[in-house]
Amino acid sequence: MRGFVSRTAELARLDHVLLAAGPTGPALVVGTAGVGKTALALRWAHRVAARFPDGQLYVNLRGYDPGAPMTADQALDRFLRALSVPPARIPDDVEDKAALYRSLLAGRRVLVVLDNAAHIGQVRPLLPGGPACRTIVTSRDRLEGVMARDGAQRVTVEVLPEADAITLIRALTTDYRTADEPGERAELARLCARLPLALRIAAERAASRPWMPLAELIGNLRDESRLWDELGSGGEHDGVRAVFALSYRSFSAEAAHMFRVLGLHPSAEFGTHVAAEAAGVPVAAARQLLDAVVGAHMLEQIGADRYQFHDLLRAYATDVAHQDEPPLPRDDARARILAWYLHTAHTVGTVMRTWGRILEPDALPAPAAVPRFPDHDAAVEWCYLEGQNLFAAIQAADESGRDTLTWQLAVATEPAMRGMPSDDRRAAITMALAAARRDGARQGEGELLAKLAEIERTKGQFDEAATCAEEALAIFRELDDRHGVRITLNFLGVSLLHRRKFAEAAERFESLWALQRAEEDLEGETAALFNLAEAYDGIRRHHDAVDAARHSVELARALGNRHFELVGLVILARATANLADAGELGVALADAARGVELARELRDTRTEGWALLDYGRIQRLAGRYDDALVSYRRALERFSNTSVSQRRAWSLDGLGTTCREAGRIEEAVSIHRQAVEVARAAEAPRVLGLILSNLADSLTVAGEDREAGSVRQEAASLLELLDDPEATERLEQVRRALP
Repeated sequence: MRGFVSRTAELARLDHVLLAAGPTGPALVVGTAGVGKTALALRWAHRVAARFPDGQLYVNLRGYDPGAPMTADQALDRFLRALSVPPARIPDDVEDKAALYRSLLAGRRVLVVLDNAAHIGQVRPLLPGGPACRTIVTSRDRLEGVMARDGAQRVTVEVLPEADAITLIRALTTDYRTADEPGERAELARLCARLPLALRIAAERAASRPWMPLAELIGNLRDESRLWDELGSGGEHDGVRAVFALSYRSFSAEAAHMFRVLGLHPSAEFGTHVAAEAAGVPVAAARQLLDAVVGAHMLEQIGADRYQFHDLLRAYATDVAHQDEPPLPRDDARARILAWYLHTAHTVGTVMRTWGRILEPDALPAPAAVPRFPDHDAAVEWCYLEGQNLFAAIQAADESGRDTLTWQLAVATEPAMRGMPSDDRRAAITMALAAARRDGARQGEGELLAKLAEIERTKGQFDEAATCAEEALAIFRELDDRHGVRITLNFLGVSLLHRRKFAEAAERFESLWALQRAEEDLEGETAALFNLAEAYDGIRRHHDAVDAARHSVELARALGNRHFELVGLVILARATANLADAGELGVALADAARGVELARELRDTRTEGWALLDYGRIQRLAGRYDDALVSYRRALERFSNTSVSQRRAWSLDGLGTTCREAGRIEEAVSIHRQAVEVARAAEAPRVLGLILSNLADSLTVAGEDREAGSVRQEAASLLELLDDPEATERLEQVRRALP
């Protein structure tokens, strides 16, 4: 790291704390803002990289940023992605995320750097727990709780000693200036409060003006310091702000304007395109202006076309935006930023769309240039980069009282937020729903209620989901919005499928299919057909299920909708296999295989796992036990977190049943016991009852008749509470096997 000086004692302290043999608590690096905590942590991490062959994880928790700090939930989301967990496999609940994170790090040698933590709640869920991992936490706070409960050891970072501060100035200017007097460097260091952040900015100004006597720079800095003494509140950062001000006033008018409008961005990290829009300049010009700000150490470039502010510098940029930017231009710049997110998110949502509609936003005019996304993967990558900024943009619009913009942003960005923590999604939609109601925007209210219903359904809150959907349906009927009515009716039908009310679902989808045909909505017709096929299959109308599913596949192919095609193929394969015709199993195998292949092509991991469960079952029915074991194991990998624990239980159950039928009885019993544990933890009585009956069958084959009888009694007590066909049939089988 260029210009890093001294800190020998602090580095040695980190060695002592973190390189000790055996488990050790985190190192807590504390000190005032701008003192170099992050630089120290990263310097040490670079020095010891070879000791952590499994990698390093870094996150800026932004605990002292003027905006909202990063939550542990959001940080875990980032870490899991960095650990190659596909978005579809990331749990919704923060505790489940933490459990998956720790399981992935168990046995690995990874260094975790938690930068700029403000409170213990940000830190504790991110501690890896594994004995081979090490953690550095940086904070302005002493975080006593981390020391008391997690065994952290403190490393305090003070301002640089005068000699080291002078050495840093000399290191950063020596290639440009040779005539500076030691006494002048010492005075400059004093005026910078010997803080590395301020020293770097002042040294960069001196280096960029080699003809300017250092005494002149010092005089200018004294003048700025007096001004801040007069205007400031006497806070600990007033002297540092004088350094910022001197550098800011040295910018060209265009660079100063860029710096100011970046202070209006709703978060600390952003990309080149939105910076260009904020400043009202072309992207190429924006890159040049950003380079000027980065060159002055007033902004950090963290990747290709990605930048972030130090929290003190962001606060300063926001201050000068309010001081130096007239109100109308300031509001215009903020509006351009939000308009860029609104219209870019709308473009992304259009690319990611599988069914339904995307409302055209009109709360703000479209920006001069909206990025284009060549394919689905490019759109997903943008969502990953900008997800938190989208949430911040919705908050900023809401705080500014722009109700129309708030709800339109939420509607436009909801597809992009699907990979975000569900609590953030729910918070954004709830905030926007209130804005739509204040705005009297019934269309927006209906759209947001429908989206909230989907969020509740994915979390298993079926009653809450149904309530939201019914409210949305009433609004769409009031507006004579037939498309909204049809989509919401489809959602309510799917909710019936999830609750295994197949007969009611079949009636709902028969009516909906007719309605979609009458409206000539081919996508809606396709969805109604594969959902109808699933309902038919659930009530044992397998021939009708095959016909409906086959028709849905034909329509999906005609539309070029690969997601709909894969869903239709999997349900078609399931229904074909359920016909109990051995001659049809080959057809079912081919359809299921193609469904799995399509899920992989779409990089839809969770849907791939769902398809693999059916594929494994059909392979087992065909006697292809080795292939079935491979499919069930792959499904188990796709469901390796607790947010999909029911499907994890089904994956284990399929493995156990396949082992039993293949004659591997001990394995079957062991795996079925694991499946029971997962189902019991998931608090899913139906799943538990069915899996208990399969464990009992494996125990019987293993000769464990007494335990098998006890297990069947528990299975029967659960299954008799259910009324769906599969549970009823299995209950009869269990009762026949009881003594």
